[in-house]
Amino acid sequence: MTKTIMLIHGAWLNSKSWENWKARYEAAGYSVVAPDWPYDEGEPADLRAHPRPELVHSGPKEIVGHYAHEIEKLSDAPILIGHSAGGVWVQHLLDRGYGAAGVAIDPAPTPGVGLGPHAVVSALPVLGDPFSGGKAVQMTKDFFGKRFANALPEDLKSDHYDRYIVPTAGKVYWDGVLHGGAGAIKWDSDHRAPLLLIAGGEDLIADASMTHAIYDKQKKAASATEYKLYADRSHWTCIEPGWEAVADFALDWAVRNARTRQST
Repeated sequence: MTKTIMLIHGAWLNSKSWENWKARYEAAGYSVVAPDWPYDEGEPADLRAHPRPELVHSGPKEIVGHYAHEIEKLSDAPILIGHSAGGVWVQHLLDRGYGAAGVAIDPAPTPGVGLGPHAVVSALPVLGDPFSGGKAVQMTKDFFGKRFANALPEDLKSDHYDRYIVPTAGKVYWDGVLHGGAGAIKWDSDHRAPLLLIAGGEDLIADASMTHAIYDKQKKAASATEYKLYADRSHWTCIEPGWEAVADFALDWAVRNARTRQST
């Protein structure tokens, strides 16, 4: 049984967003890696002040390829846990034969699945700018508080924004939503590792209905596929109070369902 976990962050975040999960899983005896997207490494405040120019070249294909390379460095097939766009990357990586099991939490728009109404509204600040595909885009504190972390207590919103939010490449949105992302996913795969999909009923970024629609596609695969809804949680579910229950459920499911053969 694998004792290795890879945590994959989404847009507007970097590996710092996993600090609590990483510490919790390491305390349970796991080896945990949380690679950044290309050019996302560093302190969020520094990245907001000085976005790296190279960031604009990172789209879904480049990021998924980056994570495939990081997995190939590991001696053990890892459990893959991803949030938001990271939940999409997990699905692509599983489709390519990587990982012992996967967990996609509040997955962003996934190729082949229609956007939910909240996802459409939340993408407008980026897709409404026809030039944003070549930019590093900044999230406002207002957007963070009202849509990204809407279930977070008000007295925590400013501190969480300052601690975790980073710029993201508009290319991630344009390629992910309009240009086919990292390519098609074979829904009826006979080799995909088991997959858990987790949704939040208060998610205003990636609708729970969209996550369930992804589940309806993914359950065609030969391996185990499960859907879990947390009715009162938002897109910020991995950091907002009560995150421990989500982290523990995700890991317990992955460990129980993980395949034992080495990934390719």
